[in-house]
Amino acid sequence: MLMICGVEGAQPDLADQGGYTIEEWLGEMSRRGVWQQGDRLRPTTEAATVRVRNNEVLISGGPFAETKEQMIGYDLIDCTDLDEAIEVASKHPVARFGMIEVRPVWPIDEE
Repeated sequence: MLMICGVEGAQPDLADQGGYTIEEWLGEMSRRGVWQQGDRLRPTTEAATVRVRNNEVLISGGPFAETKEQMIGYDLIDCTDLDEAIEVASKHPVARFGMIEVRPVWPIDEE
């Protein structure tokens, strides 16, 4: 799973950075059979954080952490190993101005 993090609303000019556009990245990763699914996330102003403490449901608006960068999207990829996943993440357009966290999915039926 690629967790795409950046500053909400930032629209840097990717052409000036010598990188892929999101369309080009999606095209390449789809042709390679790596990209499975992904999407943007709505802004943190539309988010809710849910906690349960002492059997009481606590809801607060916005993200769980007060940081400049937020999770702004995700991509589910299918790679042969971590090295390939890092290579795929390094080509993602947001890697040039935000950050990409690469984390293996841990199936619920696997210990």
